[in-house]
Amino acid sequence: MTITIYHNPSCGTSRNTLALIRNSGSEPHIIDYLQHPPSRATLLAMINDAGLTVRQAIREKGTPFAELGLADPALSDAALLDAMLAHPVLINRPFVVTPLGVRLCRPSELVLDILPAPQQAAFSKEDGEAVVDAHGNRIVK
Repeated sequence: MTITIYHNPSCGTSRNTLALIRNSGSEPHIIDYLQHPPSRATLLAMINDAGLTVRQAIREKGTPFAELGLADPALSDAALLDAMLAHPVLINRPFVVTPLGVRLCRPSELVLDILPAPQQAAFSKEDGEAVVDAHGNRIVK
């Protein structure tokens, strides 16, 4: 069973998502998408399979989004994809692909919806927020 995470190691949400995957006993295939961006077809498939629009998959904060004029509603999906592939930092993260589906895991605990194996232990995010209890159950707020 293959789990793939498109990961940015400097992103707390991405690190928390990776840790939740590992807390299920799985070791995912990790792709540093800033160094190895997905192909256009893969990126578009992930966006579609996650039930998102291309615009919903773009990261604005800490990116050249504004400088590139990407807020312009007249821009086509093709133009937005071109920008994301030319500047991978524009790809929101982390995308996770499992046999159960694809999610843009913001917040990180969305990964729990598509992990094939249950959580094996309690888990708290880097900021201390508990998301999995000692029995491996998701904590619902």
